[in-house]
Amino acid sequence: MRTFSSCKISSLHEAETLFRGYFTADRHARGVTNERCGRWDNWGDELNEGDGVQGVRQVRELRESQKTRESQESQNSQGTQPKIGRIPALIAAVVIVGVAIGAAAGLLTLMLYGVEHLALGYVENSQESGPFNVPVIRRLISVTAGAAIAAVIWWLLRTRSTKVPSVKKAVNGDIMPIWQTVVHVLLQIFIVGTGMSIGREVAPRELGAMFGQRFARWAHLDAKDTRMLVAITAAAGLAGVYNAPLAGTFFAVEILLSDITLETVTLAFSCSVLASWVASLVKGTHTFYLIGETDGLFTPDYMAFALVAGMILGAAGALFRRGSQWAEKAKPSGVGILWMLPLAGLLTGVVAIWVPQVMGNGRATAQLSFSSNADLAVIPILLLSFGAKAIVTLLTIRSGASGGVLQPGIALGASGGAMLGILWMQIFHTNSIGMYALLGACALLAASQQAPLMAICLVMELADAPINLFVPIGFAVAVSAFVASRLGGPLAAIHLSKSVKKEAN
Repeated sequence: MRTFSSCKISSLHEAETLFRGYFTADRHARGVTNERCGRWDNWGDELNEGDGVQGVRQVRELRESQKTRESQESQNSQGTQPKIGRIPALIAAVVIVGVAIGAAAGLLTLMLYGVEHLALGYVENSQESGPFNVPVIRRLISVTAGAAIAAVIWWLLRTRSTKVPSVKKAVNGDIMPIWQTVVHVLLQIFIVGTGMSIGREVAPRELGAMFGQRFARWAHLDAKDTRMLVAITAAAGLAGVYNAPLAGTFFAVEILLSDITLETVTLAFSCSVLASWVASLVKGTHTFYLIGETDGLFTPDYMAFALVAGMILGAAGALFRRGSQWAEKAKPSGVGILWMLPLAGLLTGVVAIWVPQVMGNGRATAQLSFSSNADLAVIPILLLSFGAKAIVTLLTIRSGASGGVLQPGIALGASGGAMLGILWMQIFHTNSIGMYALLGACALLAASQQAPLMAICLVMELADAPINLFVPIGFAVAVSAFVASRLGGPLAAIHLSKSVKKEAN
């Protein structure tokens, strides 16, 4: 018997019709149900309690979402104006929320350091980017216990409370509940601090989105301005935690809004700059990645390398993007997280026995690549780091964890760029390993996120790289983004064909 949750529902009316057909003898509704969800052969069988609960939950969530949209539409139709005028309200939002999310981003960073110190006995920095000197047994206990604790809390949060929507859904109007969002955010920082392989950048973005929503409702902004404000404040969270205002700006306009206007860019950049500055006052500032000596006056062979690496890492980025999407869609929604996430933590700890840089958000893996020697003997180590980081990160997401893939993407790209760079340097004895790893990080991140401007700015800001390197790196990013966009369709088709085949069986 198929469950109600397998149906694709697009409206409240449709949900109620399908629900009625599933649980009643209404012939019309049953016909609609058969058409939309496939045929149930044994209508006389008793239904599972969980099916009913799931169906009720879907209908309730759709009703609440519809009420929110209707409220916003009604507000717009009535021509409701902000309390203090539109422009003053937006300026006030940028200032107030920018300061708030900057302080929150700084505090989240300090929380990460605190969890690392308590769980692993070290605090990540440019010189010690990972738990390399932490005893093996402590790594294993830390990541396993952290995953087990997070699994229980996430299970309670997701099954016994209001669901926390994604940032993109929040931008499109879904309401982010206050205390559930806060708990959700703290859990993400907690698991990264204990050693789980996932990025921490989603947490401040969710806080920023929640702050933006609350201010928009207080100021009586219309739906369009609310959407813009939520995107801007969410991106400011990214800028604050990594001190990367340009990356925050482009994350808002390139990914969340897909809308580049003078007003949007101005407000997004202002909010990101303010958040970055306030966060730096709280947590301090330092170069996130040390890439060694780099010459801004790049050589011609470096441009050729950008073309080759862009194509290879563009394909790798497309595969990582597809893998991340699969892992996110396949993550457990019920009790499965109670055993899957601790198991993922245990496996991470086991892998970390030989590959300690796999733990955390990816900083250790990337820094190892930036600091590598241009020696063929290093390639197996980099290849092992690349494979372990990719597999463990996807496994972590698949097991039910929430978090980002920006830092893991940078780690994979830096490893790939360093490997290709070492091979390249055997022929062309120019440039440094850091320049090749830097280019690789930008290229793979751009391909996996389909956001070339954000990718370039984020990596360049984190590494404090020479601005002249925008030329070859921009070329590599353009190539990688193009390759990834061309591969996106075939990869999606393969995934679809497998799903269709599975349904047929």
